[in-house]
Amino acid sequence: MESEGSDGVTILHVDDDPALGGLVKTFLEREASGLECRVLSETSPVDALERLDDGEGIDCVISDYRMPGMNGIEFLETVREDHPELPVLLFSGEETNAVAAEIIHAGLTDYLRKGMGTDQYTMLIRRVGHAVDSDGRFDPAAETELDGVGVVGSDEFFERADETYASCYGYAPDDVAGKHWTELHPEWEVEHIRTHVLPVVREQGTWSGRSEGLRSDGSTFVESKLVSALDDGRLMIAVSELDESHVENAA
Repeated sequence: MESEGSDGVTILHVDDDPALGGLVKTFLEREASGLECRVLSETSPVDALERLDDGEGIDCVISDYRMPGMNGIEFLETVREDHPELPVLLFSGEETNAVAAEIIHAGLTDYLRKGMGTDQYTMLIRRVGHAVDSDGRFDPAAETELDGVGVVGSDEFFERADETYASCYGYAPDDVAGKHWTELHPEWEVEHIRTHVLPVVREQGTWSGRSEGLRSDGSTFVESKLVSALDDGRLMIAVSELDESHVENAA
């Protein structure tokens, strides 16, 4: 059995395609990646769960979505039962819109869609590096669940929003689709997002915290928010409204 270096990171990669597993191992373990890691590969999510319990000191998990017997979200939910803060990334060919709500509710650390060529592995290296430096979850300290999910296109206009997301701002989902994201925030918050939130998302892949939303009737509210960069230039946003007790306790 390989032993982890004192400064190294142990990554467990789960994908039913052994050829892809070999490529991920090659790209992440090479010296040029800068990760100083070793990659353990499994083609079965069940075997991967057993390996997590073998005491090998795994620091991060990368998982596919479509796998025999258990999909990536089901795998993540099982991991979270015993390892609530272990960074888990989904590296999958699945269309993000189809799994966006599941990603948020299950507590995924990050998502990267598989692509063509070597750029996808370069991006994966960056995402893994950020994940192992984080606390393993999108927003583990949040006192409320991030229930509503919306997706903003690379043109900064909403492509879709679920009912919960839209209702936070006083709209129906169809009314949010096509709006520019700035229409859902007061002017002073738009400036803050442009100067403080988006640069963090571009550099690190995700941002979580509190911001101020603007409802359709002109009123404002405090929201708990996660903004995550997707690999195709879009943004996935999860949000929930904070009630007055949460806001006062944080003051």
